[in-house]
Amino acid sequence: MRSLFWSLALLAGCGLRAQKYIPVLRFYPAANGHIQYMGRVQRSDSGTVRFWSPGVVVRMKVRGQCQICLRDQAPDDRTHNYIEVVIDDRRVYRVKLTERSDTLLIRANGTVDLNDRMIAHGDDLPRDHLITLCKDTESGIGWLEFRGIKTEKLVSPPALPKRKIEFIGNSITAGAGMDESAIPCSKGEWYDQHNAWMSYGGLTGRALNARWHLTAVAGIGLVHSCCNMGILMPQVFDKMDLRDNTGRWDFHRYVPDLVTVCLGQNDGVQDSILFCSAYMRFLGDIRRQYRKAQIVCLTSPMGDKLLTDMQKRYLTGVVAAMRAAGDRRVSSYFFSRTYSHGCGGHPDLKEHEQIASELTDYLKGLMRW
Repeated sequence: MRSLFWSLALLAGCGLRAQKYIPVLRFYPAANGHIQYMGRVQRSDSGTVRFWSPGVVVRMKVRGQCQICLRDQAPDDRTHNYIEVVIDDRRVYRVKLTERSDTLLIRANGTVDLNDRMIAHGDDLPRDHLITLCKDTESGIGWLEFRGIKTEKLVSPPALPKRKIEFIGNSITAGAGMDESAIPCSKGEWYDQHNAWMSYGGLTGRALNARWHLTAVAGIGLVHSCCNMGILMPQVFDKMDLRDNTGRWDFHRYVPDLVTVCLGQNDGVQDSILFCSAYMRFLGDIRRQYRKAQIVCLTSPMGDKLLTDMQKRYLTGVVAAMRAAGDRRVSSYFFSRTYSHGCGGHPDLKEHEQIASELTDYLKGLMRW
């Protein structure tokens, strides 16, 4: 069987070029009940949906051609978001957004265009297709706003998984510095290598057939953040926009069965009382929101020997203290080695797969999934 290809095009505005066949498209706003979301999203009175965090997913099933209308905060001319476009859970495209208002054009005639430039050809596909969009870039790059979709018909998608996971962390969890497929390390902007879809959290969630949220900010720490950020994870954990510490998140909207915490890389080596006390307080914050969730404390996958040895000692003590206080749903997992072959010492794409493989095996046993 010949390979099947879809097309995608990123065009300014929400218009179409003249074509031989112009389907009749109907506009469905972002608030339509057939459109699914994973991640912290903010719904507006006008029907649009805005989100900041990496790994936020928009999922829909369409009949025929479609145009997906997006707005990009684009704080300045050097800043741009990336999204992952997944067709039928098989074809994956990583797309750099270039305008403040963009239209992602997906059609079944086999052509692939990006900004009116033809990239590839392919064959026609059946009429119904499951389309998944994922914000690849982290909160500090700015928000994306999903305005809605124009298509021949929006149909009911498959139900989202019942299992739910939340991955809390820093740039590693956000998927920073991992994807050099378009721009190599040290070239372009520091977020040109972000890929939240292929991060260990995304991979682990999909491997366990679970919904997944990434509650992550590049550079953030538990008691010390890098780069003069002025925020810590315990401060922003309850926010919609974690990077700017604004907008209250309603925890009732997503109650995970399982939470992983991967912090400490940006804290560095810290005093044991300071770090462990702050860690236990943060676990208490998590427990107040998620009374029945399993919480797993992780070592940093990119930590050197000094930091990793410290984290193993501290996390062992934290878990023991939590259990002694009566919380038996707290455990720890120590990664088998350091993963640091991506940009700036981060794990790369292959290493995120290896991290996810390790973590998936552990969580599968813990949760009996």
